[in-house]
Amino acid sequence: MSQTKNSVAVSETVSEKFISVRKKSLKICKPLLPEDYVIQPAAFVSPPKWHLAHTSWFFETFVLLPYAEGYRVFNPDYNFIFNSYYEALGDRLLRTDRGNLSRPSIDEVKQYRSHVDNAMQDFLSSDVEPDAKISNIIETGLQHEMQHQELLFSDIKYILGHNPLYPVYDPDAREDRPGLVSAQSDIRMEEGIYEIGYKDEGFFFDNEHGRHKVYLAPYAIATAPVTYGEYIKFIEAGGYDDHTYWHADGWDWLSSSGARAPLYMEKVDGVWMRYTLSGRVEVNLDCPVMHVNFYEASAYAAFAGRRLPTEAEWEAASERFQWGQSWEWTGSAYLPYPGYMQPKGAVGEYNGKFMVNQMVLRGASPATFPGHSRASYRNFFQPLHQWQFTGIRTAISI
Repeated sequence: MSQTKNSVAVSETVSEKFISVRKKSLKICKPLLPEDYVIQPAAFVSPPKWHLAHTSWFFETFVLLPYAEGYRVFNPDYNFIFNSYYEALGDRLLRTDRGNLSRPSIDEVKQYRSHVDNAMQDFLSSDVEPDAKISNIIETGLQHEMQHQELLFSDIKYILGHNPLYPVYDPDAREDRPGLVSAQSDIRMEEGIYEIGYKDEGFFFDNEHGRHKVYLAPYAIATAPVTYGEYIKFIEAGGYDDHTYWHADGWDWLSSSGARAPLYMEKVDGVWMRYTLSGRVEVNLDCPVMHVNFYEASAYAAFAGRRLPTEAEWEAASERFQWGQSWEWTGSAYLPYPGYMQPKGAVGEYNGKFMVNQMVLRGASPATFPGHSRASYRNFFQPLHQWQFTGIRTAISI
């Protein structure tokens, strides 16, 4: 569950924010054809139609049903098919079966969104001011949808990028952020006690909570993320064939997956190409590499004679370098901060239940909602996944 400091009653400003966030999800899906909305090429990918419905289900389930007097459920079967992982809310469709939902149609899902949106706007404009608890749930719902908007970009790219025709999602889509890559050098960080965790006013997720002190031995961290040009040197030096760079799990993944480059990247007639949301393009060697998993990031760092920074090292140095081109893998397991207590109830399943078998990423990506670009934000994924906009920044002990 998320937290909000100095929570205030929901106002018209929140109503406007609600409308803006909800419209953006539909805007992201606008370039899609009807056939694109239902495809699920891998278990970790959700069809765009499911995202649109699930984010509506969140508001219906956690706000409208318990707090909006007289609210009429759009379809009672939707709780089963659009619940994601909330065990407290009953049985749900297996994640692997989301692509089997040819029904409801995309038009019915949009009707569902309109039904929820209209009810939410009535709720937000009513004379009864929601208390701090309800306000926090509404803000959590908005932040939750912002996260799903990034997932929409990632999932849409995976869906289209695995079509042999390499269809264009949007010819104007730009995945690279100019100005965020500088000449590679190191920032030296002195031995000492540093504080990490959320420290500002406003919204933050519960896994950022518990600002605390950590001791860090002296280290240096790169001023810029690893580029495609640097990563290609690793590939062409036989990095995918040398087990000495890889964790045992990473070597097993490599053997089973057959991977020989980051996702969406391949050599065609001697030229390195990659699939982007604007279509297939030649790799820009000066841009940060993306779509590498933790195993690849760690192996590259070993090849370079370095390592991945811990999440504490990353955050302690983050004010001294530019970040935001890609999510950057750290060497830290996703674990609770000192004093963390998972909130009670279904919303409490939001982050705490995933604090096992995941690695932390820091930063942001071109697909990240601006409000999620903060140094304390803790993203997390299992180490084998490449489909997010994930990259590498290295460090070294000194």
